[in-house]
Amino acid sequence: MAEEQDLDLVEISPHASPPVCKIIDYQKFLYQQKRKQKELKAKTARIIVKEIRFGPYTDDHDYNFKLKHAQRFLQDGAKVKAYVFFKGRSIVYNEDGEALLQRFADDLQELAKIEQEPKLEGKRMIMILAPLPKRK
Repeated sequence: MAEEQDLDLVEISPHASPPVCKIIDYQKFLYQQKRKQKELKAKTARIIVKEIRFGPYTDDHDYNFKLKHAQRFLQDGAKVKAYVFFKGRSIVYNEDGEALLQRFADDLQELAKIEQEPKLEGKRMIMILAPLPKRK
């Protein structure tokens, strides 16, 4: 039947019982599959993570500067990974780093929610903030 119509016999679902076949143009079938894959790929949300680095004793001016950057990142829909990097013996004062990150989260509470609480990993204390869903 496929030869009579100058088309191809294409196996659509080989694992079905019985296998499903269609009489169609094979090149057109491949093109449609590529288009479906491309549409699915375009619909997936890309998650962007921006990093902001603090020292355990970051000055107010530097803190405010980085806070403004974080606000812009969150408004653009990106997640913010804020971390305090401890050098040398400053790791002893990790409570100060945690307080800094908590202050940072409090200042951004109208734009973001805490996705991961401050956690010490090696010489870094990391916290991740995710943007709040946008209201219509």
